[in-house]
Amino acid sequence: MDFMTSSPADKRTILVTGGTGFLGTYILRELVERGYAVRAIRREGSQPYFYTPPSILENIEWFTCDLLDPLGLEEAMSGVDAVIHAAAKVSFADTDKHELFTTNVEGTANVVNIALEQGIRRLVHVSSVAALGRTKKEEKVNEEKRWDNNKGQTNYAISKFYGELEVWRGIGEGLPAVIVNPSTILGVGDWNQSSCAIFKSVYNEFPWYSNGINGFVDVGDVAEAIVALMESDITGQRFILNGDNWTFRQLFNTIADGFGKKQPHREATPFLSAIAWRLEKIKSLFSGKRPLLTRESARVARSKTYFDNSKILKHLPGFQFTPLEKTIERACEAYKLLWAE
Repeated sequence: MDFMTSSPADKRTILVTGGTGFLGTYILRELVERGYAVRAIRREGSQPYFYTPPSILENIEWFTCDLLDPLGLEEAMSGVDAVIHAAAKVSFADTDKHELFTTNVEGTANVVNIALEQGIRRLVHVSSVAALGRTKKEEKVNEEKRWDNNKGQTNYAISKFYGELEVWRGIGEGLPAVIVNPSTILGVGDWNQSSCAIFKSVYNEFPWYSNGINGFVDVGDVAEAIVALMESDITGQRFILNGDNWTFRQLFNTIADGFGKKQPHREATPFLSAIAWRLEKIKSLFSGKRPLLTRESARVARSKTYFDNSKILKHLPGFQFTPLEKTIERACEAYKLLWAE
């Protein structure tokens, strides 16, 4: 059976790890709307995002297990035709280093091993542009960039890089797999978590901005590209998923305008950033809350990296990225209804 030629009624079960996450929610929706039977993994106590339509949730078969539970994974992956591995730990806090490596590396190794054992026909691994690495100089990055193990890499980036190596190992052992490397994903979600927190920060008129440059992409576009690649016969390839390269200042200003809020007006220079993340660290020790800024996130905000999206556009004819202005406009309208008081 070929995914591209079969009718929805013929399509078999697709398993999604990280089904309760920001991106995972959109992947589930994309799969259900395309007529797939969908199975999803969630950890004990985690729940689907509250805004997920009931028509989507009622078509999901849920399995409760952890990526570090091989027996649970074996059960969840039994009888599925393809796996979309979207579960990951995202953090720039030093205290999360151990969890980053256990989830993103050991967890991915478990998924790859069981996929090989069970003869899974397709694996789509959701990595990150972080796994391509950053350098101190301004540069344009494509899929051919080689990892540079310099001191500027974050623990998150290193964990995603080593997680990718597990997938490449699986490919070498005969697993039909493809890797996607999304840039910073934007859209409507829980603005207390993940990259969605950018919107809450701007809504609350956080005054600082950075002139660093980064890639950004619509969450719906990422989900669409992932499912399209799953349906293709492409294997042994990686694809950057990036809509636009903007300065953080441009991003923050556009979001502020969408909310009708004051734009950030203080530049976070390297010196001020160094003071800010240290103050945040001290404050978090007393409050028990996660710092809004860490040494690693401050470093990312100052870097200038452009991401090349031409490869995915070449391999998926007809696929287009949503202009970032449109993504932000839609998200701001939704957040004002969902979260703003």
